[in-house]
Amino acid sequence: MANETEAVLGIIGGSGVYDVDGLVDQEWRTVETPFGTPSDQMLFGRIGDQKLVFLPRHGRGHVVPPSELNFRANIDAMKRAGVTEIVSVSAVGSLREDLAPGTFVIVDQFVDRTFARVKSFFETGLVAHVSMAHPVCGRLGDIIEAAAATIDVPTVRGGTYLVMEGPQFSSVAESELYRQWGCDVIGMTNMPEAKLAREAEMCYATVAMVTDHDCWHPDHDAVTVEQVVKVLVANAGHARSLVAAIAPHIAGRDGPCSHGCHHALEHAIITHPDKRDPKVVARLDAVAGRVLGRQI
Repeated sequence: MANETEAVLGIIGGSGVYDVDGLVDQEWRTVETPFGTPSDQMLFGRIGDQKLVFLPRHGRGHVVPPSELNFRANIDAMKRAGVTEIVSVSAVGSLREDLAPGTFVIVDQFVDRTFARVKSFFETGLVAHVSMAHPVCGRLGDIIEAAAATIDVPTVRGGTYLVMEGPQFSSVAESELYRQWGCDVIGMTNMPEAKLAREAEMCYATVAMVTDHDCWHPDHDAVTVEQVVKVLVANAGHARSLVAAIAPHIAGRDGPCSHGCHHALEHAIITHPDKRDPKVVARLDAVAGRVLGRQI
């Protein structure tokens, strides 16, 4: 497992993103976790000198629906693979007129409306509370913004991602409510992913790729599946180019994240050492080994 000072880039690919351009020394590997099986094998390789690990969130061929994703296994596997910074790319609908299909949004906030998912690595026997006030890494966001400026895709820095349960899309009433809340995009996958990444002490940032306007839009019903798929394919190509542009900016980080991501558990665990369940502690060897004093 990589030292926290060695930057290893993890990419979680959403709808349409099942590989990475420019990745050399490629090797698909199975990574086992105490939380079950991840969505797929993980693709190890490098872009230039930058180590990179890729995981297709829904599995190759898109076989796992949002509510059945094993988010804990996915994030634990990333940690075990040595990943220190995660860039999530996700297809979303737009809740704003000015965020047109094809736009990339570098998200900085989330509203979690999911209800059927396990949202923490911690449980009875070992309790912890991490801060989610700022759920993404601003330093990583800066890197993504700089990289996005080098590719031909409209990009917006900042936005709130409403994460719904799915797999069904919103009603018009729900869509209008989320707009009133000030949300910018809507999707089904980044929670509890972001929460778990924080618990695992990894930097996390999201690139939300707009495929269409949500059902609130007066022209929504005129949009065809063919049009959405066309945007999805184009977005996937741009996402692969963006990952290739991000990689050179990751290398060379000196020490742990200056925003505190790599020490998110420093004061989070509140269960007294004498009361900690050894079985729970054992499962968290990768996620929380740094603070639990375990050898990882």
